[in-house]
Amino acid sequence: MSASTQRMRNAGPSWGFAFMQNAEQWVPWPIFRILVGLGAAVALVCMPDQRRQSRNYLAVALGRPPGLLEIWRHFYTYAEFLLLKLRVARGVPHRGRLDPAHAGDFEALMTTGQPAFFGTFHFGHSDLLGYLLGDRFRRQVFMVRLRMGNAAETAQLGQLFGQWIKFIWVDKPENMLFALKDAVASGGSLAMQCDRNEFTSKTEYFEFLGARRQFPFTIYHLALLFDRPVIFCIGLPGAGRDETVLHSSMTFIADKSLSRAANLERAHGHFQGVLAHLESLVRQYPLLWLNFLPLNPAAQASTDH
Repeated sequence: MSASTQRMRNAGPSWGFAFMQNAEQWVPWPIFRILVGLGAAVALVCMPDQRRQSRNYLAVALGRPPGLLEIWRHFYTYAEFLLLKLRVARGVPHRGRLDPAHAGDFEALMTTGQPAFFGTFHFGHSDLLGYLLGDRFRRQVFMVRLRMGNAAETAQLGQLFGQWIKFIWVDKPENMLFALKDAVASGGSLAMQCDRNEFTSKTEYFEFLGARRQFPFTIYHLALLFDRPVIFCIGLPGAGRDETVLHSSMTFIADKSLSRAANLERAHGHFQGVLAHLESLVRQYPLLWLNFLPLNPAAQASTDH
């Protein structure tokens, strides 16, 4: 394990994931959810940075200062999703279905079997996208991730779906381009989360939550470099604990008759449309924004596109 991996850890004790996974199996959910709520309250008290970022984000999303109960519910929603990932990691069947009203080009792309670059966000169940693609659609998916020292659920999910899922770790940027080239050459698809600016130099400004905010734009540069379509998927909680409802965008495909600059301009418009839909979901379900980091920085008035 590298020194950088040792430094970068999820919050909580080293035994926390195993304890939660074992308790979730044996304690009835009506009782266990009370324990989860107490754990969220402890986290709220013991994690001042995350509490501050939650308050700042919710003030923007809600259009008013949030109450302490709303901040606690934000922490609790994150804990619920972590438990869901742990359930999937131990092999509990999980269903993904497409929302017909927001189906985009998803089914058409799946039918072709063509490798693609799948974008998503730290919102709702979207972090399960790669596993749903592998488990249901039998696609070889390379997930671009930041390696964390104690992300037990990621390791377990990788083992369970190892036939379909591989990881490309962005904390080693010197190896990333080679890994991407190998992934594309193997015919695999790529899954990237496109809301955090860590470890990316390709960013652009887009309208989001009342300001022009900076977002990663790397997925489109890679799509042009490797000649792959781009499609975005967002996962929302379904009717039951073990169901995810997918929203899909239309597909972005580079026009080979246009210049790179013209295609990047088209890509900018595509991503702005994706973010417009994401914003509508954030306004409707603000607690599903599972980032406890500073909200994407807003551009100064003089910043140009």
